[in-house]
Amino acid sequence: MIKVLGLDVSKSSVSACLLTDKPVQPRQFYYDCHFLKLEANASGIRELLQLQPDVAIMEPTGNNYSKLWGTHLARAGVEVRLVGHKELRNYRANHLALPDKDDDADALALACYYFDYHQDPRRFVQIRDEAIVKIRELVLRLAHLNRVQSPIINRLRQDLAWQFPEVALVKSVRGASGEVPLLWGWLAGVRPSKKYDALYAQTVGLGITATVRQHAQRLCNLQTEEFNIEVELSQLLSDSRFEKYRAVFTRFGFGTRLQSVIISQIYPIEAFLNADGKPEVRIRQGRNSKKSTKRHLSLRRFQKALGIAPSLESSGDKHKSKIIGGSDLCRKALWQWVFTRIEPKRSRLANHIGVTLGGLLDTEKAAGRPVKLVRMKVASYAARLLFRELVRCQK
Repeated sequence: MIKVLGLDVSKSSVSACLLTDKPVQPRQFYYDCHFLKLEANASGIRELLQLQPDVAIMEPTGNNYSKLWGTHLARAGVEVRLVGHKELRNYRANHLALPDKDDDADALALACYYFDYHQDPRRFVQIRDEAIVKIRELVLRLAHLNRVQSPIINRLRQDLAWQFPEVALVKSVRGASGEVPLLWGWLAGVRPSKKYDALYAQTVGLGITATVRQHAQRLCNLQTEEFNIEVELSQLLSDSRFEKYRAVFTRFGFGTRLQSVIISQIYPIEAFLNADGKPEVRIRQGRNSKKSTKRHLSLRRFQKALGIAPSLESSGDKHKSKIIGGSDLCRKALWQWVFTRIEPKRSRLANHIGVTLGGLLDTEKAAGRPVKLVRMKVASYAARLLFRELVRCQK
């Protein structure tokens, strides 16, 4: 007899539902069941582990909330599986007919989900190994630091416009070995510069305030943290398991950050393939044409993971497609890669990848299509090429 624990994670607690089999009438069971409310403290963790489940089912609610519970369960030898938000929502409403969404209903639905789909691994979000989990954490931390820095830099430039206008628009970047940007380091008093000393001596500005120097110091600290994370990411990516992946990424001109983002979403590539290790392709009749049409299911799942697989929405005479699901961070990173590596002709890759993608972009732009749409189309086609290259390199 297997003990399955459904856990709906909140900010500082979880709602827990322990089952040994799926209820015959889940809706009635919901009203009769005694759900547990466990707090995120020593007592709550102890009570959780005393349940001694064999399997725990949760939603992927981010590193900040589910990590605490998932880690303690995993250390106790409990198998932890994750169910996607969309899948759980549809399952709870359409299969179980549970009442309006609440924590207890989600906990029950999670436990029931296991009994219905435990033999189909693709029904669950991929559980990544330790290195992939760490890479994803660092990638998310870098994205956070990037968001934090932008308003600080904007505030600094606005203040320098009247305090030291000669440098207000200077683009100062971090050194290759991790030195903080010269301008911000000089303002913070951590990097000397005769150039800025001389400029400041002749400035027409009203003088640098303590607030600006504090902002510069804060920015330097963030830049140092950012550099340390990038070093750790490089060390994690040096794992021999990623060697073939990185060789492919190099041909696409992906930097360390983009490599990290993609690895965190698609490793291992075998998870997208069939039991024979080949891309899954099915022949189906087209809804409109009624002709036999190839459905590249593995490729579709791969694009979905990268956040660039459009979904068709039709209603009456209206037909439109939009991107739903996948990694927003990965989608944005690929869009930026197209913008900086493919669109500028001087930066294009001197191989068949650069030629193919660059030609597609130029053709689409020449046809007068919206630039944002063109960039996303190129990113989608790049994902197709990437999938083929990754599959090929595993042989």
